Amino acid sequence: MSTGRLHEAISTFCHWLLAMRLEESRRALLDPRRAGEGIASIAYCAGFNDLSVFNRAFRNRFGMTPSDLRGTRRN
Repeated sequence: MSTGRLHEAISTFCHWLLAMRLEESRRALLDPRRAGEGIASIAYCAGFNDLSVFNRAFRNRFGMTPSDLRGTRRN
């Protein structure tokens, strides 16, 4: 496998993994059974080790912060 193909495969996998982690965290934030769980805990359970990285990636993907999303569920 060429270096270019390997880089493309790794990049594609990383993007897929990030999308899955973000979707898992979005569902958890909207789940009423997890309303008492902190955002940091949800981020860590979804596989994020850094809360600022999670917040930035979440905002880039969904156009709002995790706490904004949680607020929409309450309204």
